[in-house]
Amino acid sequence: MKPQNYGNYVRLIPAFHFFLVPLGLITLIAAIVFLILSVGSGDSLFAPLLLAVLSLMMVMTMIFSRAFACKAQDRAIRAEENLRHFVLTGKLLDPRLTINQIIALRFASDEEFLVLCAKATSDNATPDHIKRGIQNWRADYDRV
Repeated sequence: MKPQNYGNYVRLIPAFHFFLVPLGLITLIAAIVFLILSVGSGDSLFAPLLLAVLSLMMVMTMIFSRAFACKAQDRAIRAEENLRHFVLTGKLLDPRLTINQIIALRFASDEEFLVLCAKATSDNATPDHIKRGIQNWRADYDRV
């Protein structure tokens, strides 16, 4: 695996991002079109409505499963970075740091971490600004 940095840290899962999600959306759109055509032709609406509802459920399941997994990881990252800050300083992270700032700070080496934490708090730095300021990138290959 090549070293991670600002230019390549985003992770895409081809089977999910380029196959499953588009296929789910296409299926939902096709089901809605089928339902509309059935309403216009006076056919029974049971099958088209059932297909539309199941397609919507499938797309919502994809979205929520991704959101729930990311939220759980965000909580784990907050705990890990809080512990890291405590080990380095004896104090917990500044509560003014947002979860997105903390997630960005996880890429900073221990040498840069405290300076970037203080800068993120004082300047209210965006996550992108924090990541761009990292000189010695600490890879995170486990994030989904």
